[in-house]
Amino acid sequence: MGGAPDRADIRDFLATRRARITPEQVGLPAGGTQRRVPGLRREEVAVLAGVSTDWYTRLEKGHIRGVSDEVLAAVARALLLDDAETAHLFHLARAAKPTRTQRRRTPAKLPESLQQLLDAMTGAAAFIRNGRLDVIATNALGRALYAPVLDQPAWKNNIARFNFLDERAADFFPDYPGSMDTTVALLRTEAGRDPYNKDLSDLVGELATRSEDFRSRWGAHNVRNHNTGRKHFHHPVVGAIELSYDSLDVRSTGDDVLVLTGYTAPAGSPADEKLRMLASWVATAPHLSAGATSGVDAIAYGAADGNEDS
Repeated sequence: MGGAPDRADIRDFLATRRARITPEQVGLPAGGTQRRVPGLRREEVAVLAGVSTDWYTRLEKGHIRGVSDEVLAAVARALLLDDAETAHLFHLARAAKPTRTQRRRTPAKLPESLQQLLDAMTGAAAFIRNGRLDVIATNALGRALYAPVLDQPAWKNNIARFNFLDERAADFFPDYPGSMDTTVALLRTEAGRDPYNKDLSDLVGELATRSEDFRSRWGAHNVRNHNTGRKHFHHPVVGAIELSYDSLDVRSTGDDVLVLTGYTAPAGSPADEKLRMLASWVATAPHLSAGATSGVDAIAYGAADGNEDS
């Protein structure tokens, strides 16, 4: 389920995007007959993309190898794909070239300077994750904020495992359905970007086996970018807290793309006061001290180095 994309991945991605568009959205007449299935017809997408119906039908059946970037861009415009979806379509096209096989990843080695940067962010809860949503480094406040995610050894510091396998997740993330949607969309996006990542494939297979919520969302083929926004938590120490987040890619020395995410609150706001409460809690909890945060990195890489076959 989570391996290199096949024709079914391409077919389902294009078909689900087509099904959500009405003729009126793209300036086509609705027509007087009732449609048997929702969304645009293949011939309508073909007209909008400037290709023949037969050609688009073949594309939607998964015959994407060798399709030019210009034609893919035209199909993306016809299907009203956003930036994340357009990038995913191009990733699927690149993955269709039979040049690689699945393999284990070379774990990203976190530069010491990045841990120093995290530790210097004393007013923000911050962590660094990889594309599988493994948390590999935090600052003290980030470790405290995500304590429910990181305090269960069975989840191996993986946000997706917590979301779908830990009953506490529904309480920790008040918008629990939205949190699950985002988690799966991020994994689906990463699977398109890095389709030969066996560790990611194993994680998807594990979650699909153990969680119906995951299986149904994975089949929706939704993808997204996760750069900035707001997130609600219900923390066991400080209660309800709403924070702004910003994420950016950072360099690594391995195969993984690392993402640094920082959570902040306006100075003097109720959320800021709760972050300060978390900081005070960290100061009195030895296992959450700044010196202990490097353990997150060690645990995550220990799993990635060959013991991740659950």
